[in-house]
Amino acid sequence: MALTAGIVGLPNVGKSTLFNAITKAGAEMANYPFATIDPNVGMVEVPDARLARIDELIPAKKIIHTTFEFTDIAGIVKGASKGEGLGNKFLENIRQVDAIVHVVRAFDDDEITSVTGVVDPLDDIETINLELALADLDSVNKRYAKVEKIARTKDKEALAEFAVLKKIRPALEEGQPVRTLDFTEDEQKIVKGLFLLTTKPVLYVANIAEDDMADPESCQYVRVIEDYAAKEDAEVIAVSARTEEEIAELDDADKADFLEAEGVSESGLDKLIKASYQLLGLATFFTAGGKETRAWTFKRGMKAPQVAGVIHSDFERGFIRAETMSFADLDQYGSVAAVREAGRLRSEGKEYQVQDGDIIEFRFNV
Repeated sequence: MALTAGIVGLPNVGKSTLFNAITKAGAEMANYPFATIDPNVGMVEVPDARLARIDELIPAKKIIHTTFEFTDIAGIVKGASKGEGLGNKFLENIRQVDAIVHVVRAFDDDEITSVTGVVDPLDDIETINLELALADLDSVNKRYAKVEKIARTKDKEALAEFAVLKKIRPALEEGQPVRTLDFTEDEQKIVKGLFLLTTKPVLYVANIAEDDMADPESCQYVRVIEDYAAKEDAEVIAVSARTEEEIAELDDADKADFLEAEGVSESGLDKLIKASYQLLGLATFFTAGGKETRAWTFKRGMKAPQVAGVIHSDFERGFIRAETMSFADLDQYGSVAAVREAGRLRSEGKEYQVQDGDIIEFRFNV
């Protein structure tokens, strides 16, 4: 799945530090499950404890995690929607990603100057969101006049699009993201065709101090970000970017010890990867045994032949059936034979919607 989340943020909020943690800057790729594809794209493994359990019950020669991409978006300043600073590059980069990871400063540090002079998470969020809304408003206004003219001829498609534009424009004029509006299924198709920046799903990342890792809710800045995100029905992940950059250089044993000492069970980076994965509606299926046990990414709602195509186009083209069991059943019954005896091994056809955690052997013929 060639889907990517773009990391955005104002200067000095920790965006680059977080991206360095993601790409494990300076580390040897052979030693870590992270890689840099090009200077601003980092690929990470999606943490999934189910793989080890599957390998325990269906042994294979190696385990392969599924991966996910993050893109480091150019910096932004007020006026980006008018092309100021790196505005044009910023907006173009946003158009290329499927979701936005919005990093917000949630720590005090006199040595790191805030671009606005004070630490104000709400102002930081609204600065970026307003620039995106203004860029969308410009696009909508250009489209508005053209469609309005055609709609006067009673053209059915133009009338439908004009109704959507009339719904969107007032919201953007108020700085409201289009993703917060309600649309019918038919309206959603029109909105999708407008390619607006504020339709992209957003995950807010509160960049906290290391001292707040054990209890992020104790940080007043985190609570402010959560209150804002709640209005958009968006999720907030609290991460100490500087600490994550340090953790990224540790081996698994030292990493576990460090996290235990900090009083947390999972790194912020792992939480971020999982949350970004879910934000895009992605899920995981597995192939197991033999040469490799492997996790694969698919889009929720995909049917068995499409999912087979994730592995190879021949699998989709010659799809016959999918021999399927759930991870939960394998975990419960302890072996493939026991799953079969319990009647939980299924033969699924072309209309089956694959579920997260399915373990599948595809039958095909080309």
